[in-house]
Amino acid sequence: MRVWLSVLFLLFLNLSASGEEPLERFRSGATMSVDRVALDPADPARVRVGQLTYLGGLRLTGSQHVFGGFSAMTLVGDRFTLLSDGGHLVAFSLGSDWQPRNVWFGALSAGPGTGWYKAQRDSESMTRDPATGRVWVGFEQYGAIWRFGPDGKAEAHAQPASMRRWNDNGGPESMVRLRSGAFIVISETTPGPGRKGRAAVRFAGDPTDPKVATMLFGYQPPAGYDPTDMAELPDGRWLVLNRRVSFSEFFTAKLVIVDPAWVRAGAVVSGREIATLAAPLLHDNFEALAVVREGDSTIVWIASDDNRMWFEQSLLLKFRLEKE
Repeated sequence: MRVWLSVLFLLFLNLSASGEEPLERFRSGATMSVDRVALDPADPARVRVGQLTYLGGLRLTGSQHVFGGFSAMTLVGDRFTLLSDGGHLVAFSLGSDWQPRNVWFGALSAGPGTGWYKAQRDSESMTRDPATGRVWVGFEQYGAIWRFGPDGKAEAHAQPASMRRWNDNGGPESMVRLRSGAFIVISETTPGPGRKGRAAVRFAGDPTDPKVATMLFGYQPPAGYDPTDMAELPDGRWLVLNRRVSFSEFFTAKLVIVDPAWVRAGAVVSGREIATLAAPLLHDNFEALAVVREGDSTIVWIASDDNRMWFEQSLLLKFRLEKE
């Protein structure tokens, strides 16, 4: 049975990558429900994994099939916004009781395609400027980045020249706006300099501005893994989420801290692994990452893309990053 599920899953991944899934939209009356989840279902008391301490998590379930597929997220105060790979949005507030409030369902107001297939959206990354409320979204199949205003309306977009040779299914999978105003974008599968690691770009400013200076470099993920999202830590280092899929383990994930001091034009940088999410712990298609501060603690949120498959889950997990 496991072998057949693996074969079916890989076939689904090929279909998903081709963009041949018809897009849907949330209809009136959509709802979301949640269930608490343990980090280790067989040992609910277990909370430590690597340098992370598990603080709790949820399984998210929607009343409509379009729900899920979450590939990126932002967090402002207690307000989450989850973005699916089909351009759908789910926003909600979450308090200490772990009950979502003011749930809202919607979609991006624009994108590089307007047709009925996933490839004409394929939104895989998202980052936000806390000062202006502007949001940037990366569209993988198009190698495009769009900027949206705080009202949700599209303001600008570009297919940066530095990304034009990236694979169709290896576009801007990971993207972060740094506090300095610079942007880092990493490809999921396109090789980096010397065909090592993954291609990456540092934009000195807004990547939708064609005049912004760029620097090409590479990121080396853990062996067998692909980068799926990234965030900036309070000390300026980068936290990168990496994912692997295999017949034997399905999905596993690794979190890596990268020191930007090593980033140079043409260099291929790696980082230090701090945690691995694999059996018997919760493990799924983790693609979304957010980092915030709560008092003196650095909090890491991770969400999963369930590919809208019955044997995967939409998970939202909360961890505290412990000191080294």
